[in-house]
Amino acid sequence: MTKNAFELLNDHISISHETFGDLLAYHDLLLKWQSKINLISNDTIKDVWRRHFLDSLQILPYIDNKEKIIVDLGSGAGFPAIALAIAGFQNVHLVESDIRKSAFLREVARITETKVTIHNCRIEDVKIEKIDIATSRACASLDKLLHLIYDKISCGTICLFHKGKNYSMECEEASKNWQYDISATPSIVDSEGVIVKISNLHKR
Repeated sequence: MTKNAFELLNDHISISHETFGDLLAYHDLLLKWQSKINLISNDTIKDVWRRHFLDSLQILPYIDNKEKIIVDLGSGAGFPAIALAIAGFQNVHLVESDIRKSAFLREVARITETKVTIHNCRIEDVKIEKIDIATSRACASLDKLLHLIYDKISCGTICLFHKGKNYSMECEEASKNWQYDISATPSIVDSEGVIVKISNLHKR
């Protein structure tokens, strides 16, 4: 199973055996804690490597510098933020208001010896001086995400959001309040999903 998972990831992105070892430790903790708190949908457990790990790591090509400051909104089980940090990104911040989920994230960081900063607070309350990349996966609608992040970003910030089949409707709704440059690339995991890249965000 683990060999198949390693091959699955490397069919799409380059992951070393050392990195995979940390991802495997993350995977084992995820399944252990899932029995105590709801971290991911139970329907996705049998396909967790594709649905969560590969889904997270598919945004690696969008980020050209591992020193970029990444802020993940509503981190939950840590996807994509913990996976990105394990893959070598040095400045990853996770924003999660749930105390139990924050405890899980800290345990993953401890066991895998992965450097991350965990903010146990609401997105509205987080204080980070600079954000290069904002990420989010299954957290909120596009319009709400932009409202939450707008006063914390600069003109150079790029947003990378995982979105599902309703992303076109979300973009239409968001365009009533926002101006931005946007591109949507099909997900390699979900035939109805996309990775939405937003830059040059301004209020209308």
